[in-house]
Amino acid sequence: MSTSSTASVSTHILDTSVGRPAEGVAVHLSARSGGSAHDGQGGDWQALGGSVTDADGRCKDLPALPEGTTHVRLDFAVEPYFEKKQADAQQDAPANRDSGAAVFFPEVAITFAVVPGEHYHVPLLLNPFGYSVYRGS
Repeated sequence: MSTSSTASVSTHILDTSVGRPAEGVAVHLSARSGGSAHDGQGGDWQALGGSVTDADGRCKDLPALPEGTTHVRLDFAVEPYFEKKQADAQQDAPANRDSGAAVFFPEVAITFAVVPGEHYHVPLLLNPFGYSVYRGS
C-alpha cells in the first residue's frame, strides 16, 4: 500500500498500424483538483509540462502531479508523428502515395480521475484512423 499523498502517471504509445512504438510524439500533462466539471466543483486545469516519447514510445520524465489532484489530462500531439511517417513512406515508395489527406485525429486528449497514492499507466494504442486507451499496470 502506497503512503504517497499524490497520484502518479505514466504513458506509452504503440502505433498499431505498424506494431511498433510511436517515437517523437509530444505529450502534455495537465491536472486539476476538486470535483468534476459536471458538478461545478472542479478547479481550473493547470498545465504541468510535458515530454516526448522515446524510441520505446515511452515518456519517462512526465512531471509529478501536485497534491490534491483529482483529474488528469494527457494531450498527445499525434499529427506531426503521422505527417513524418507519411513523408517517410512517400520517400521510400513514391508509387504508393496517398491522396494527401490530412491526419484524421491531429491530437488525442485523454482525461481521467485519479486517487492519491495510486499509479496510473495510461497507454495509447494509435493508428491513422482510430485510437484506444486503457488503464495499464
